[in-house]
Amino acid sequence: MSQTNTSLLDEVVQWSQETCRRELKAVLPKLTSLHYEADTWDDHLRILKIITEMFLPHIGLSELEEECFSKILPKAVTMFDNMMKEIMNQVGELSSQNTELCAFLRNILQAMVQVIDALSICVRHVGSFEEGLCFDAIRSLLTCILKVLRETFQHCKDSEVVYCGRLSLVADLLQGLFKEAYSLQKSLLEVLDRISLDTSASDEEVSDIVTVVHSLLDICTIISNLDIALHANTWKFLIKQSLKYQSLVEEQLHHGDIVNSLSDNLLASFHSCVEMAEQIKLASLQESVQSPEYKLFQKTAKMCRFFANTLVHYIKEFKYFLTKKSSCFHQLYLQIISKFPPSLCAPSLPTALAGELNASALVPMDAFLLQLLPLRPFAEVVLQPDMWLSPEHEFPHFLMLVNIMGQLLSQPEEVMQLWYPGSQLSGDTQRIPLYQAIFISFRRCYTERKLPVLVPGVMLKGQAQVEVTLHQHICVQLCASVAVLPPVYFPVLEHCLVDAVLQADTLTALLAADVWCFTVRYGTAELCLHHVLLIAQLVKACRTECYQLFHLGSLLKRMVFLMTPSHQLELVAEFPPSKVENLPVWHHVLLRALSQDVRLRVETEIVGLMQRVLTEWQDGGYKLGEVDKVNAALGSLLSVLRGQSSPEEPCLLSAVRMTTQLWSRLSPTQLQTHPVLQHTLKLLLSATTVLVKSIKPETISQALLCLEAVVSQKCPDHLLLAALEFLSSLGKMFFPADIQSQILPRLSSLFGVLLADKSWLLHQHALEAFSYFAENTNHEEVISQSLCVEETKTKVVNYLNAEFTRRCGVTATTAETGEIGDRATQREAREQRKWL
Repeated sequence: MSQTNTSLLDEVVQWSQETCRRELKAVLPKLTSLHYEADTWDDHLRILKIITEMFLPHIGLSELEEECFSKILPKAVTMFDNMMKEIMNQVGELSSQNTELCAFLRNILQAMVQVIDALSICVRHVGSFEEGLCFDAIRSLLTCILKVLRETFQHCKDSEVVYCGRLSLVADLLQGLFKEAYSLQKSLLEVLDRISLDTSASDEEVSDIVTVVHSLLDICTIISNLDIALHANTWKFLIKQSLKYQSLVEEQLHHGDIVNSLSDNLLASFHSCVEMAEQIKLASLQESVQSPEYKLFQKTAKMCRFFANTLVHYIKEFKYFLTKKSSCFHQLYLQIISKFPPSLCAPSLPTALAGELNASALVPMDAFLLQLLPLRPFAEVVLQPDMWLSPEHEFPHFLMLVNIMGQLLSQPEEVMQLWYPGSQLSGDTQRIPLYQAIFISFRRCYTERKLPVLVPGVMLKGQAQVEVTLHQHICVQLCASVAVLPPVYFPVLEHCLVDAVLQADTLTALLAADVWCFTVRYGTAELCLHHVLLIAQLVKACRTECYQLFHLGSLLKRMVFLMTPSHQLELVAEFPPSKVENLPVWHHVLLRALSQDVRLRVETEIVGLMQRVLTEWQDGGYKLGEVDKVNAALGSLLSVLRGQSSPEEPCLLSAVRMTTQLWSRLSPTQLQTHPVLQHTLKLLLSATTVLVKSIKPETISQALLCLEAVVSQKCPDHLLLAALEFLSSLGKMFFPADIQSQILPRLSSLFGVLLADKSWLLHQHALEAFSYFAENTNHEEVISQSLCVEETKTKVVNYLNAEFTRRCGVTATTAETGEIGDRATQREAREQRKWL
């Protein structure tokens, strides 16, 4: 700098405030020119300080931008950038031994603090004006400050990396730099908060607002881990400005970047809370509410709640600009919900910590979801047909669907239309109906159903009564939804229930059946009739044994209980039991569900049909091709027999006669070669079990002969289970001496074979059947002869000991010696020990 210029500066610094005010117009242009032409940082700083401290206070608001800020601040920011670059270039050589470089870098940091201090003076001067604040007066100041703040905070954030192990050499100055920047930002935001624009604002002013918002967003990203208060206050101002000028800036804001940053901050603070809570638990500090760890947890939880509520508020105001973020919102919800019970991924936390975490993250998620419901793209994401989710997110997704179902009740018609029916136009992105999505999601929560996971039950006066299984919980929620479902969506519900009942997963089908039964019970009697007729038609359409028939049959069995007597008569009229093709329907109906008159009619028709089928089979020469028809009639007859309460009823007498007739036609040789007859054998065994006290010994002998023929070969488990039920029922029979030789040896042989079966299921049933037979029979020789094999005998003894322990709390031997007082138990023990 020339001697003349130096003299000018030396002279000016001696001036009073009055002299500065008087000479402002003449000297300020010279000073700004000198500032622009200055070669060294010291000259820059000296001139900048003179201008800001001595002349700035005398410049009016309307002249600030034109006369001062636009001329000196860009060069000040350039100088600040150069200082930052110089630090980065030199810091690699910094060490405690290199005192010269250390002093150099410290001087640069002090110079940077002076630049920020000069900017702070500018802001304070602007803030001193009570009226007339506008963006036009501070445009250069605003741009320069935002850039300096961003670079300063970034440098402080990166300081550990930049200075490596030498941070202590400059730590005090970095701390001072941060504090000055913190103060500068606070002052700037206070000034900006006083500026107000209306709808007549110029494009340039709108651009200024957008620049402020986006610059503060960048700063928020930088300072997230530097200072909690600064971070929160910056976000508050950013959102406040966005909402204050919403109508002016909503088309220009980077909404995606804003919600991305909010979401990232929410997740970061949330995961930090979870980690800190786990550490507090491990360190057993949950009772020390004054501990530093607990206080840090509370601060982080507060930030988590702040970001969650801020995100909800921003979505509420700008939701229709955020449609492309629907998938991100879905994943955010799943990530947070997965860390709370009853999710299997949720950590076990102390009650107090869990409560604070719930209030901070879980509670806002309901409001979060509520804001997303009107968004079609969000519905498309949640209801997409072939959604793939990671295993840990399947259950949270299910809980989200249930939550949506509950919230839809308070939504307008257009929102319900998005969720309940799914996509309806060919051009729409495909969405499945909400109820269908719930059933599909429930099916995928295999682990949670298997454990089962327990969830809070129905609320009463604000308190959950008990913890219930997932099945019970969703069943109650679905039924509550169905109870208030607008009628227009009822056909959709019906389709979803049919689909769920007809799919392969039995527990999902059971859930659908539960909801279906509630639906017809809550609705009209005519609705119940309509659905029963529909299900009966579907049952009739199932030509083979399959899971669909099992699910539909179980549902039909339950629904008949809900019908009125007059409608039960309509069911009989629609599917007359007197026709063979309708027997599959009546095979799945419990006759005790029918009114007395309807029941008698059905029983009469089934017994009559059975007799007619037998007669036709006999007249046709007992052809194997007609056995399927016989089996169908016999299956329905078995349903009738199981529903009888008195053995003297006329239908039972007819059944005994027909059962005896069928046994006489079964040939052991044919049973081994014709599988269709094995099904006949199974049905006959079950029918004979019911009628056993009315069956002649000769018929039982024939039954044992047939059974012996099939047991000696590989045969289906269901046939062997029916055989075991039949054999156990013979325990209450006493056979005359003249036929014992034909019956008792076969009984012993059959029990011996079945008790030795390797299948755990058959073996367990065989033990139960043999135990029941042994407790009741008078033919004790059968018992001993059945246990000729030592291994079989040992298994039976072990089973009986386990049963006695379960029933009486003692072993069979203890019971036999009279050490318990129950005489009946002692007698039972002695009887069993006798044949053991």
